Amino acid sequence: MHSPGLVAAWLATRALFAQPAELPTPSALSLGADAWAFARAGAIRGITLGPIESLRHAGRGYGTPASARAMDEAAAAGATWVSLTPFGRVHDLDPEGIDPSFEAPFESNRRAVLDAIAQAHARGLKVMIVPHLWVESGEWRALIDPKTDEGWRRWADDYQRFVLRWAEVAREGGAEMLSVGVELRSFTTSRRAPMFRSIVRAVRASYPGLLTYSANWDDAEQVLVWDEVDLVGINAFYPLAQRAGAERAELAEGGARVAESLGALAKELSKPILLTELGYTTRTDPALRPWEWPDSMTNVVIDERAQAEAYAALLGPLPTADWCAGFFVWRYYADPDDVSQEAEWGFSPRGKLAELVLRDAFTAHHVADGPWLPGAFAGRHRARTPGWIGWEPSPGLFD
Repeated sequence: MHSPGLVAAWLATRALFAQPAELPTPSALSLGADAWAFARAGAIRGITLGPIESLRHAGRGYGTPASARAMDEAAAAGATWVSLTPFGRVHDLDPEGIDPSFEAPFESNRRAVLDAIAQAHARGLKVMIVPHLWVESGEWRALIDPKTDEGWRRWADDYQRFVLRWAEVAREGGAEMLSVGVELRSFTTSRRAPMFRSIVRAVRASYPGLLTYSANWDDAEQVLVWDEVDLVGINAFYPLAQRAGAERAELAEGGARVAESLGALAKELSKPILLTELGYTTRTDPALRPWEWPDSMTNVVIDERAQAEAYAALLGPLPTADWCAGFFVWRYYADPDDVSQEAEWGFSPRGKLAELVLRDAFTAHHVADGPWLPGAFAGRHRARTPGWIGWEPSPGLFD
């Protein structure tokens, strides 16, 4: 565990060095805040680019010309990072192995992800690889439970093989960050956590970049492996309101409460927090239960303004938050023109009012960028002064 001087060390490092650095290596620094400081990457302004999850859509996934267009759009929007999310498949919550192929042979997926990393780097974008688990039964991966000690040992071995495969891809492609897991509550908050700790150490031994873990928003405080990763990753689908029809001011208060609780967690852990996923669906009152999957919804009222206002409320405090390393929006897709991946009321902000909010947040100066100097961040406006609730979208956006 590191001292609470996280922000001072972070900003001092930014001030001392003007040129980009090579990725830190496990032998070159200690874990925690130091790793992020030495990376000198500035605030992460990220977009998740989901794969095109059907073999019927050949030529539209990672590494294709369509993916190149998605990278162009991400850069044009002001993103500095993209997140790529390859999947492995398990049958149910008592899994026997992980199928790494997920709709295409692993070797094909591997090459596609490597090509997508190269596409991102060619456009000046950094990359986080986030291997996900898809549960065929439709149940939530957080509840995976092999039941017996022997079953858990087998599962830990299976999961380690799965994540090490993608760690090798991340290393080969030069991806700057890897998430070692996504919403694995039963693994990381329980007595099984030492097994997961061993997996993280195995990944660190083979992959030289930054490591995070993507906890679900409601169990991040219970995760028992934060000391093994460099940034505290949280899938931030926080509810911002207690009632339907909440006004913008109520949503903003909700966003401020979230920021306050995350600041307290960062102080307790002495590590910066990265929101590895955040987003809201395009419907009425998306901030009430933002984790609900759009495919299961019926009789939906599409509401771009409600989505945009929820985005603004959660993003508002982030630029001035000294605990925040940045965020990734959930999500766009590897083919920006393929609308088959989710309903019109889904999470994607592409071409919607929420995208304007997002672009404003990307162009704001964030604390994680280091000291602000006039002219140093051409084209970016400053976040409001400390003491105010945070940044807000351009005047008139919601008029």
